[in-house]
Amino acid sequence: MNIAVKEIQKDHYKNEILQVGLIQIYEFTFELAWKTLKDYLENEGFDVPTPKKTLRQAFQSGIIEDGALWIKALDDRNKTSHLYNESIAKEVTVDIVEKYFPMIEKLFKKLSQEL
Repeated sequence: MNIAVKEIQKDHYKNEILQVGLIQIYEFTFELAWKTLKDYLENEGFDVPTPKKTLRQAFQSGIIEDGALWIKALDDRNKTSHLYNESIAKEVTVDIVEKYFPMIEKLFKKLSQEL
């Protein structure tokens, strides 16, 4: 995801193919992130059957810092998974680069330190 973020920043968000590619990378990266949180929390004894419950519990447990941002990221992932709209794609692409990628990277570093 890091390489895709750098490429889209170089292009100043103009290339639609890069946008679509980055969104696709984001969709499966986000999916892996929330499912990793789910596994982590279930190992800790929590029942978190849905993405929103997982994110809320991760926030309450101090694993993630900005619960609202994670929920927005989930909502955006859901938006991009079901339809393609150029204006939504550009908006989400900017959020992926500026907010969601750093957020997921922070989670990766936190969980890596625990291993």
